[in-house]
Amino acid sequence: MVVAWLTSLAVGLLLSGCGGDESGVTTLRFWAMGREGEVVQELVHDFEAQHPDIRVTVQQIPWSAAHEKLLTAFVGRSMPDMAQLGNTWVPEFTALDALTPLDAWVAASPAVDPADHFPGIWDTNVIEGQLYGVPWYVDTRVIYYRTDLLRQAGFDHFPRTWTGWMKAMQEVTEQGGPDRYAILLPLNEWSQPVTLALETGSALLKDHHTRGDFSGRAFAQAFDFYTHIFAEGWSPPVSNNEIANLYQEFGRGTFAMYISGPWNLGEFRRRLPAALQDSWGTAPLPGLTDARPGMSLAGGSSLVVFRTSEHQEAARKLMAFLLDPVQQIRFYELTGDLPSHREAWNDTRLANDPRAAAFRTQLEYTRATPKIPEWEQIANRIWVAVEEAVRGNKTEEEALRDLDEDVDRMLTKRRWLLEKEN
Repeated sequence: MVVAWLTSLAVGLLLSGCGGDESGVTTLRFWAMGREGEVVQELVHDFEAQHPDIRVTVQQIPWSAAHEKLLTAFVGRSMPDMAQLGNTWVPEFTALDALTPLDAWVAASPAVDPADHFPGIWDTNVIEGQLYGVPWYVDTRVIYYRTDLLRQAGFDHFPRTWTGWMKAMQEVTEQGGPDRYAILLPLNEWSQPVTLALETGSALLKDHHTRGDFSGRAFAQAFDFYTHIFAEGWSPPVSNNEIANLYQEFGRGTFAMYISGPWNLGEFRRRLPAALQDSWGTAPLPGLTDARPGMSLAGGSSLVVFRTSEHQEAARKLMAFLLDPVQQIRFYELTGDLPSHREAWNDTRLANDPRAAAFRTQLEYTRATPKIPEWEQIANRIWVAVEEAVRGNKTEEEALRDLDEDVDRMLTKRRWLLEKEN
């Protein structure tokens, strides 16, 4: 009798240790990153109340450790059921065959309407024609600027074209005097030159994403515009770690423009003095013409389900809950992350915010960077080339030629695999 009881206890403990369901309750493992991983717990409590048969275990992972932890979990066959995944990571985990395709679910689900999403953001999750993630929150880049300093330079609104933008940078710099600049473009960031190249129509890579196209006409046009800003003295040739306090320098008028994402909406409100709260605004990026805003980066995070999950249906239920516009507005209030559903933007908390309006406009004009696993490595090489040209260590032509050569080397295996397939 005692032996039988001990055996039963051991089996129970073993099942418990393996994460087995208890009383018909499914335990769902969800990995979320940074601040989002902390805040989503509040939404999960309501989900569990609506779905008493599902319990969600949220693991919060710092962004700095998230990529390595996901890869380690993949190798160790210990992936969670679902996760928040940065949009630029989706191609890598798709290449590993780690993600569940979501096309059939989206087609059958009233919770997700592709037409209610921003097309450029949605496209970041489509790899070779298949959908592997659904945007959870979105971000892109717009211009933050000192409205008072532009007004002093003769501009009552932010320019809509590159030509007008150059004129504004010239006038603001001249108006500011010594040690004052029109714009801050940190040299150790790749996003600004790439964003400009999206507007000129550069594909960044060519030959089925197997070679660099940085010496091509479109990227070279954007690169020339970018380096011209430094040559004219409109931006200081510094990296972001050479700026002691970004917000303080913006408040002092050291620079009047800065390209950044939605996370800085809250930061500028908190960090700028009260006297300046009516003296800054946001604007979509200028375009080559005034027919539309310029193109910007398609960013944010998506929700994905892993192929190894034994709880696919429960994971999709949680995904549908988190994607609901009502929950997206709650998430926005808790984190400042911008909703992926257009419908959520009708909420007065966003619709009546003029600084958020620039993001709403810009989100209609975004493009995905190349959807290949090597992109982040390539992106880091771009800013090195930029810095070499700006500091005069290489000519523009040399910097772009060498960048193409470096990228071609990075993509050697990709070319070999493509040739093998053919």
